Amino acid sequence: MSLTISSTAFAHNASIPSLYTCEGKDVSPPLAWSGVPAGTKSLALIVDDPDAPDPAAPKMTWVHWILYGIPPSAAALPEAVKSSALPAGTREGVNDWKRTGYGGPCPPIGRHRYFHKLYALDTVLPDLKRPDKSALEKAMQGHILAQAVLLGTYQKRA
Repeated sequence: MSLTISSTAFAHNASIPSLYTCEGKDVSPPLAWSGVPAGTKSLALIVDDPDAPDPAAPKMTWVHWILYGIPPSAAALPEAVKSSALPAGTREGVNDWKRTGYGGPCPPIGRHRYFHKLYALDTVLPDLKRPDKSALEKAMQGHILAQAVLLGTYQKRA
């Protein structure tokens, strides 16, 4: 069985409901996973958008959410999860709004892709002191046992 990540709010490669965006309540969608490989000591989650600012001419990948140190016994994150309700041991990184926590889709133009990437790691990473995506990816190098992706899309209403 391989690592998978899913949401009851949207299917893979489908539109993310506006509730989870800047046009809604901007809360995190419910996420669940299964198939965590043997030997996994922790999980990490990175949610990002490689289509910023314009899918026709992307210039950067915008990071929406970073979590690491998620215990392998955890199998889900509830909708609108608050920092205080994250699984014990879970640490937060900073997104591209320079804050911790979830920041929902808010594309300035066009339909963007949002990658919810879950990593199974063979170690528990040390406290990285609110890492950005590149710092977390560097810390994960050589420790990734498996990876799963849930892709959602979003375009603002006209």
